[in-house]
Amino acid sequence: MSDLSANLSLPYLAPAQAQKHVTHNEALLRLDALVQLAVQSRNLSEPPAAPAPGARYLLPADAGGAWSGQGGALAFWDGSAWQFLAPGPGWRAFVLDEAAALVWQGGDWQEMPLPSRGQMLELGVNAAPDAVNRLAVASEATLLSHAGAGHQLKINKAAAEDAASLLFQSGWSGRAEMGCAGGDDFTVKVSDDGANWRTGLSVSAATGVAHLPQGARVDGALCGSGVLGTVAQAAGESTGALLEQGSGAAGSYLRLADGTQLCWHRLTSSAAGAVGWSYPAGFAAPPVVSGSCASGAAQLLSVGAVAVGSAEISAWDLSGARVATACAVLAVGRWV
Repeated sequence: MSDLSANLSLPYLAPAQAQKHVTHNEALLRLDALVQLAVQSRNLSEPPAAPAPGARYLLPADAGGAWSGQGGALAFWDGSAWQFLAPGPGWRAFVLDEAAALVWQGGDWQEMPLPSRGQMLELGVNAAPDAVNRLAVASEATLLSHAGAGHQLKINKAAAEDAASLLFQSGWSGRAEMGCAGGDDFTVKVSDDGANWRTGLSVSAATGVAHLPQGARVDGALCGSGVLGTVAQAAGESTGALLEQGSGAAGSYLRLADGTQLCWHRLTSSAAGAVGWSYPAGFAAPPVVSGSCASGAAQLLSVGAVAVGSAEISAWDLSGARVATACAVLAVGRWV
């Protein structure tokens, strides 16, 4: 039978041993050094000049002086000399000057590994997590990067009435929120006190149509095909550009996304009879047509038959006779 214990190498008391207290006290010293193992440092290569009784250190590979040749060992000061213990697999130590928990495995002191499969109930990075904020991070920035291609940040909720959103706070009070909060429509909301919220933007999950409940103000230029292009509607909703314009031999036109259309033209009336004006763009129903004579003489303009694609224009002098003169005409109606 060995004189030392299998795991901690504690000396056994021998039968009929003289001065048993010496062996007993040696075992107590080792237990005092190993139980609740907290070391001062693991980076000193030379022993301190005046160590406190019971001081413990993990020795680096280049340890010198009284620690020479003891790299990797646990050193403790018993009050008169340095004692050394060889660590075994699974030994744990807390390094006081780093606030780091270490474990001996693979022939070296290593950071404590994560639980199996990296799962844990709470995790804090320079911050304290809690039952609601199970992951807490306090830093100047947080980086989420790709692993060779794209990257997605996924926020999943249990049911449509729950929230899946990003909340922006000031002094722990909400100021802006974006996401699917209380429904599946995407919304952007703001608050100046954390209690009263106003929705600035809402995008329907069913149609993709964007709504601006508070209205909108554009301080810069409006441009792009969504502003000036081809207007269109489906079931009373605009599906095209805001404005559409065009011109030709029959005049010019402007269509608005809400269905309004304006056509205008300059033409010359005839003394022989009414002049037909074919609009540069057709209307959904006969429009309201008006105009005036461009001549400085006292003349009047009248509108005859008005249809969805044309109108009859005549000009008269004060005697009631038709005259040939320059006229400006305008038609206002709807294109849809």
